[in-house]
Amino acid sequence: MHNGDYRASLAPKSKRGINLAQSHIRDIYFVPFGFYIIMAAQFFSALADNALLIAAIAALREIHAPSEYEPLLKTFFTVSYVVLAAFVGAFADSMPKGRVMLISNGIKIVGCAMMFFGVHPLVAYAVVGLGAAAYSPAKYGILTEYLPHRLLVVANGWIEGLTVGAIILGVVIGGTLIRPDVAQHLLAFDFPLIDTGVDTVGEMALTVIGLFYALAAVFNVYIPDTGVDHKALKKNPWYLIHEFNHCLSLLWRDRLGQISLAVTTLFWGAGATLQFIVIKWSETALGLGLSKASALQGVVAVGVAIGAIAAAKFITLRKSVLVIPLGIAMGLIVLIMNFVHAVWLAVPLLILIGGLSGFFVVPMNALLQHRGHILMGAGHSIAVQNFNENISILIMTGLYYLMLKMELSIYWVVTLFGLFVSGLMYVIRLRHLANQKAQDDVQHLDDSAHH
Repeated sequence: MHNGDYRASLAPKSKRGINLAQSHIRDIYFVPFGFYIIMAAQFFSALADNALLIAAIAALREIHAPSEYEPLLKTFFTVSYVVLAAFVGAFADSMPKGRVMLISNGIKIVGCAMMFFGVHPLVAYAVVGLGAAAYSPAKYGILTEYLPHRLLVVANGWIEGLTVGAIILGVVIGGTLIRPDVAQHLLAFDFPLIDTGVDTVGEMALTVIGLFYALAAVFNVYIPDTGVDHKALKKNPWYLIHEFNHCLSLLWRDRLGQISLAVTTLFWGAGATLQFIVIKWSETALGLGLSKASALQGVVAVGVAIGAIAAAKFITLRKSVLVIPLGIAMGLIVLIMNFVHAVWLAVPLLILIGGLSGFFVVPMNALLQHRGHILMGAGHSIAVQNFNENISILIMTGLYYLMLKMELSIYWVVTLFGLFVSGLMYVIRLRHLANQKAQDDVQHLDDSAHH
């Protein structure tokens, strides 16, 4: 057989799964275009989510809601991740992931429309969270179906980097759209003979955000089918709950799974809370309004993107556990925020905090997906991950809500936040070292380069 014929025999065939030999040839000779479609769909959906958060905060302030309602936006958004955890993973594994993402993105559009038509921002954002809960197992699960394991770290670098880019642009666009001068310029445009019904700053912001969701939906339509067999969705809810509990137990008992799950659980809870802390801290310590404070959220995201890119380039799956001490360092560096009162000092500090976050969470995410895919399948493992991470978000944003309710100083909030993150990361590291003494599971992980 000629070399060309040999390559052709190994080339991926449509509607078929990808074996190791095929993926090796594919990695050498071309990059699958479908991967970039997945990334584009994720980017625009996340962009809209983050722009909508800023618009929702502005909407709460417009109706003179108490300030402690603002972190409740995240609480309402994430409750679906927890309540529906037993069902969204099975739903994601029951049909092609692209179709799941399209349906879920449609639910987000409904939530955005509800806010446009005057539904309370907390309720409308909860509907968007419902769509996001179903979207997440599909967007991460498709990576394990579409790419070989050794490329999971770099793929997570891409998806986290683009998600962070979406956060940067999303909060900046959201902050820009709620500025009256910008909105008035946009409102000045009108279509001949058509009454759009867009007459206020908030309505204009929500219309633009809705267009981003629509663009994400267009990319969802063109996401390729990976050819992986799908399980028929069970109609018995008790069976699904039992299956989810089994998967939850499997991942927490696995020596590597429990460490990566603990790290990512803490990271996402801390990250969600930090979004609101940065806004409050910017207003108190730096004297910035919501529009400019939201831009500083984007600064943190720049750091996360840099850290994610660096991790994707330098960290293999086997080396992923070596980044745990960076989580301890990140929590301690957060304490420096208490001594910063100038924007020119705040920017590099927030980039550093974000950079450490991105560098340690991307390898942990990849390790968790690898273990989850092996133990239970992509959709189920991501649903378990989302369940834990969003319980963390509910708890940490809930604690932040209580601290605001108690009128605790933002400087005390920053201090408690930093010490809490560092302390828990230290405990997780001790647990990992104890696991390694019992049995070295890290040596079995792939250590090949992925860039």
